[in-house]
Amino acid sequence: MQLNRGSALIAMAARTRARRVAGLGWNVLGAIIAAALLVFVTAAGAAAGGPRPGAAEPPVGRARFHPSFTHGRVPVDGGVLHYVRGGSGPALVLLHGWPQTWWEWRKVMPALARTHTVIAFDLPGLGGSTVPPGGFDAATTARRIRQAVHRLGFPRVKILAHDDGALVAYPYARDFPSEVSRLAVLELPLNGFGLEDAYRLSWHFRFNSSPKPLPERIVSTRDDVEAYLGGLFDGAHRPAAIDRREYFRAYADPATRSAAYEYYRAFAANAADNQANASRRLAMPVLAMGAQHVFGTQVAESFRHVAEDVREVVAPDSGHWIPEENPTFLIDCAALFFGSPASTPSPALAPCAP
Repeated sequence: MQLNRGSALIAMAARTRARRVAGLGWNVLGAIIAAALLVFVTAAGAAAGGPRPGAAEPPVGRARFHPSFTHGRVPVDGGVLHYVRGGSGPALVLLHGWPQTWWEWRKVMPALARTHTVIAFDLPGLGGSTVPPGGFDAATTARRIRQAVHRLGFPRVKILAHDDGALVAYPYARDFPSEVSRLAVLELPLNGFGLEDAYRLSWHFRFNSSPKPLPERIVSTRDDVEAYLGGLFDGAHRPAAIDRREYFRAYADPATRSAAYEYYRAFAANAADNQANASRRLAMPVLAMGAQHVFGTQVAESFRHVAEDVREVVAPDSGHWIPEENPTFLIDCAALFFGSPASTPSPALAPCAP
């Protein structure tokens, strides 16, 4: 469902205001003004209606989206992480981005599980994972994910990560290089190596990182959540491919929303950490995939600052949410990168080959 005409005009005004502020040099006040305009979009105009009464998936036990997967929970420092696991073979860890959960991988997980033990985590504080008391920087989050992986019995992994998950995957591979054999990152440059240049593309970067409790108070109701996240999803290349209702539900809890903002508030710390440790260059192959209609080659350009073997890939016919907008391409590319080619790949998939 698309925004109605009146709501669309309000959202357009918000985006126009955001672009003007970006041209003047982004600041917190500009982000708040843009957000205040957008959250006036009504629930009737938000694209997809209200959240479902409850998640379609159980917190533990057999998954409903595919019978070969199960939900589980594992304790780590600061709380408990929720994960969804299926398949057999080498471990392939999936890390989602914002404003999503493990659910963004649902279209690709069954195919990946043909050759790997797939483990899709909810990042700490998001989805079904509990909110830790602190430590939302990428390096600390990476250590928590690693702790969960080890407790599940996998000392060595491959990683596939999207958006904010890619920021976490990098220090995991950097700080524990002998434990990560291959790394694939989608649709986000690194803090300190290009992500700051993207702030002008979307006002949500500054808004989410605004000091507490400004974003918490501005986006404070269910209608606000639907307006804010729905406006972002409307900008997808294929908006109908995104299960926005599930993400509305997942971010309905104020504690979850605040945890998500903490990840953005840690961006400056991430940048300092990344720049201080850039000399510890990744030696494992890194697949850096940008979407045709968003970051394109910029993901690879960013990771070349910190990695030796970067494979540049552009996902065709896709916006930012590649796992949902073009899962077929991602499945084909991942099958090559994490496995071995059964035949000569097409030119678009050639960089994915091992």
